Amino acid sequence: MIAAVIAIQEQLREADAEPSVYVADNGIYSEPNMRQLNEAGVKWVSRVSETSTQANTVLQAGSQEWETAKDGSIQWYSRVMTLPQGSERWVIVRTPASQQRAQASLQRQVSRAQVSWERKCWHLGNRRFACEADARAALERELKGKPAWVEIHTDVVSNPRHAGKGRPRQDMSPAIQQWQIVATVTVNQPRVDEEALRKACFIVGTNVLDPQGLSEQELVRTYKEQGGVERGFRFLKDPLFLASSVFVKKPERIIALSLIMVLCLLVYLLAEYRLRARLAETEQTIPDQVHKPTARPTMRWVFQCFELLHVQTSSTSLTIVLRLESVHRLILALLGPLYPRVAQRVKLKQRGAQKTTNDSASEQQLRSMPIIE
Repeated sequence: MIAAVIAIQEQLREADAEPSVYVADNGIYSEPNMRQLNEAGVKWVSRVSETSTQANTVLQAGSQEWETAKDGSIQWYSRVMTLPQGSERWVIVRTPASQQRAQASLQRQVSRAQVSWERKCWHLGNRRFACEADARAALERELKGKPAWVEIHTDVVSNPRHAGKGRPRQDMSPAIQQWQIVATVTVNQPRVDEEALRKACFIVGTNVLDPQGLSEQELVRTYKEQGGVERGFRFLKDPLFLASSVFVKKPERIIALSLIMVLCLLVYLLAEYRLRARLAETEQTIPDQVHKPTARPTMRWVFQCFELLHVQTSSTSLTIVLRLESVHRLILALLGPLYPRVAQRVKLKQRGAQKTTNDSASEQQLRSMPIIE
């Protein structure tokens, strides 16, 4: 993949085109890959894995310099990092949605951990130790791996034990002393909230160090826009689209099929953008999959709303639009004046084709087929 990006960049430079910014997920982010891209002069934007030492240090350190977008959609702060592969600008981002997800996920983890540690402390409290040192050593071993937001309050108490059975006499001294651990488990909710805020953050990195060339908000928006491309390719690879049923072996045919798929995706995204923009401009909505109004439908759902019947005979070919209702007419009108005219021409073609069919049994049945709206 790195070689393909570098080759595309070289082709753009040979054509005197403006070098693009390449967007990738954290699967591509590594020191060798970023070093190759930097040496090739490729501008990139990528998610940085939070598991790396540098990223974990930045997230743990936090910041008091959070900036907030005007619409409140994101908060961020930035750091310029000097790394082995070169200098990078990291933008640490959190959103209300990511905070809600992190809070819900961590709360489930807290509930499970509290039950687990209460059970562990119960078993520990049922043990008896010969001396206080043994009890405290066992307590220290059991507390390893405890989350920072779980607090365990412990006390080591002595229990006298008498020799023999039954109730001892009042003047009898205990034969031995046994030690027991008494522990209670609580959750430090402020620490939980701090941990949730930290888990809600993610890092977007780039080798474009100048904020004037690519601001922090543009950087985050550029990274998040790859989601639309990924959803589009997921639609193209769906069995319903039938692209996966095409098998090609020659490299040139693979390239041609890839070009066709990219062009289809371009049309798909342009149509989705136009429909959403027109819905926002006119303050209208259409029903989604669960019949709730939405102003941001996907084109996949819009395509599924329309039902087409293709009929092929020896003398004619028909495309019949089934159940053309008001919501379909609204979608066609929002897409532009050309689309209702195309639908009207399809209807006229259907009627004209029905008049010119011959008298064969199959075509007699075709002629009697109504146009359902």
